[in-house]
Amino acid sequence: MAKTRVCLLFGGVSEEYEVSIVSARSVFFHIDPARYDVTLIGITRQGEWRLFEGGVEELNAAWLEKAPKTALIPPVRCGEVWIFSKQGVEKRPIDLVFPVMHGKNGEDGTLQGLLSLAGLPFVGCDCLSSALCMDKATAKLVLNNYGVPQAPCITVEREEATVKIEEIKQAAAALGYPLFVKPSASGSSCGVSKVNAPEGLAEALAFAFASDKRVLIEKAIAGAEVEVAVFGKGELIVSPPGEIAPGSEFYDYDTKYKNDTARFYIPARLSPTAASGVRALAGKIYRALGCRGLARVDFFVDGETVVFNEINTLPGFTSISMYPKLMEAAGMSYSELIDRLIESAER
Repeated sequence: MAKTRVCLLFGGVSEEYEVSIVSARSVFFHIDPARYDVTLIGITRQGEWRLFEGGVEELNAAWLEKAPKTALIPPVRCGEVWIFSKQGVEKRPIDLVFPVMHGKNGEDGTLQGLLSLAGLPFVGCDCLSSALCMDKATAKLVLNNYGVPQAPCITVEREEATVKIEEIKQAAAALGYPLFVKPSASGSSCGVSKVNAPEGLAEALAFAFASDKRVLIEKAIAGAEVEVAVFGKGELIVSPPGEIAPGSEFYDYDTKYKNDTARFYIPARLSPTAASGVRALAGKIYRALGCRGLARVDFFVDGETVVFNEINTLPGFTSISMYPKLMEAAGMSYSELIDRLIESAER
C-alpha cells in the first residue's frame, strides 16, 4: 500500500518558535516511517520557509544552518510542496499537512487559510475555529451565549491604554485584585502577568501589549489549574482531566518549558462530580467553537466550581506536553494519536 505523504510544518514567527521545534522533533520521532513519507518544512523566525533534510537528532533551534533549500506551499490546488535550489524547482506531491506550530501564524487561522486556498487537507481546526479560539476576548463573547462560566474581565485596546488609563484603572479595581493581564491572542502564557495591586497594572499592560494589540484584564480565579484533551469531530474522545501544580506564581512560559518546578496529576485530584463536569464542559466548549481534530481546554476548579480559562487548538506536542499525556490516559498512545490525527485531516 502506498505511503501517505505528509508535510510536517514547524517553527514560525511567534514567541513559541523553540517549543514548535521540540514538538516537531517529537512527532517526527514517533511517526511511523512504514506508513508515512514525511517532508519537513521549517519556518524561520523571519518567516522564511526552508526544507529540513536531516535526522531527528539534528532537528533543533540551529536547524536552519543545515537547511539551505527554500520551500513553500503554493496557494493553488496542485497538492505539492515547491522546493527551490540551485538546480531548479522540485515539485514534491503531498497528501496532507500536519502543522506543529503554536501561536501567531500557526494556530490563529492564517496558516489554515493558506492551506484551504491550496486545497490541502490538514490536521486540526479550520480557519474560522482557529482564529476564534486564538483570540481569547472573542472566544469569551461566543461562550457567553452558551452559558459557559468564565472569569469576569475587561478588554483594552492598545490605543486606549494611555488616553483612558484612569478609566482602565477604575474598571480593574471594580474587578478586584489580584488580576491577570494577558494578550488576547497569544499562547503558552506569553506576555501574561499576575497583578496583586494597582501599582503593577501599568507595567503588566505594557508587557502584554508587546505581544498583542488587544489585552484582557481578568479576575484571578482561585482553584486548581485543570486541562482536558479533546479529539475528534462527530464522536468526541474527551480525556480524563489533568491537574497542574505550577510550583510558581502561575503556570507561565518558563514553568511550562524551562523550569522543572511544575507537577502534574493525571487524573486530576478532583471529586467525581467535578471531574465529570469538567469533561462535559470541555466537550461543550469544543463544539461551541467549531473545533475539529484536536484541542486542549483549560479550566480553574475550586471544589465543585468549574470556570473556563482558555482553549488551544494546536497544543504542545513535546514529550512533556499535557495533550499527548492526557490522550494516553484516555487509552491512545503517542504513535496512535499521530495516526488518528492524520486520519482526521479532512480530504
